[in-house]
Amino acid sequence: MNVAIVGGGLAGAALAWRLSRRGVRVTVFTGGSSRWADATGASGGLVRGFEPDPAAAAAATESLAEFRRDPVLRSWAGYQELTSTYVLAPDDDTDRTEAAVRVVDGLLPGSARIRPAAGLPFRGLPAGALAVVERHAGYISPARLRSSLLTDAVEAGSELCHVPVTGARPDPAVVLAGGEVRRCDALVLAVGPWTPRLLDQWGLPGQRLRTKQIQYTLGRAAPPGLGAFVDDTSGLYGRPVSAGLFLLGLPSDRWQIDPADVAADPALARRVTIRAAERLGLGAWPGAGARTVASLDCYPAGRGGLRLRGAMPGCPVFTFTGGSGGAAKTALFAARRAAAELVGQSAARRGA
Repeated sequence: MNVAIVGGGLAGAALAWRLSRRGVRVTVFTGGSSRWADATGASGGLVRGFEPDPAAAAAATESLAEFRRDPVLRSWAGYQELTSTYVLAPDDDTDRTEAAVRVVDGLLPGSARIRPAAGLPFRGLPAGALAVVERHAGYISPARLRSSLLTDAVEAGSELCHVPVTGARPDPAVVLAGGEVRRCDALVLAVGPWTPRLLDQWGLPGQRLRTKQIQYTLGRAAPPGLGAFVDDTSGLYGRPVSAGLFLLGLPSDRWQIDPADVAADPALARRVTIRAAERLGLGAWPGAGARTVASLDCYPAGRGGLRLRGAMPGCPVFTFTGGSGGAAKTALFAARRAAAELVGQSAARRGA
């Protein structure tokens, strides 16, 4: 089996690594240009098990559990463990929350528990808010992990091609700058926010994918008693980066941004400053030398999550995107599932 992967971000690298370990010949086309830049280098790298949706919690916990049991992966990713707190709105579905915590506990026993949010180091939380606190969570360097996965995949026989890709055909085949055509058994577009544009440009169905800005600010602060956190009641999220440096962000409402034109949104950065004062008492946030990081992710209109999606019925051309933000949490699990799907579909086609 010969698989072509267009895109060398974390998603494409993890898929290439999983396939190479199955003995599949993989060629990763990185594009050879900054226009192929993805969210990997800008990702905050938060990893935890709990998500309010039990299915999403299963994917995140599977990935986190693999980091924790594999010292090589931990080293590749620069994994740092710290507690994670997820504050839920009072009207959230308690049954669903408890189901998601059971999913986490099944893979990481004793890691997650539900507790009243009162007493946590947040200000102005609504009455009755609950929180899920995890002992086993942390953060990784997605860019560092990507590099290590690609290196290992190449050592296992994969190829990196830095020639720009100018087209994709449903044969399936990749068209390179200069006109060279590389045929394959399956073609996967793992190009993150570039996916909608390239699907349209190359005459493939659009899959109802949209781009959305992601953004956070790195500033000087040390919120007492906090590791990584998400506060669903205000939208604020964050984690420590290094001594005295903290990452804080809010969800963006900027959709359908051209990936070639992404830039920091000053209004969103100001809202983060306001929320930091309101929820954490950080009146001086973000301080001197602060830096705001902006990138894009790719969101599906229907079922979310990083997953393999067929471009056309009966055609071995796929996208591997739709992370819905924070895809670093699920990349290992999603790549394992996608690799199994590709190998299984290839075997079925050969059998037919």
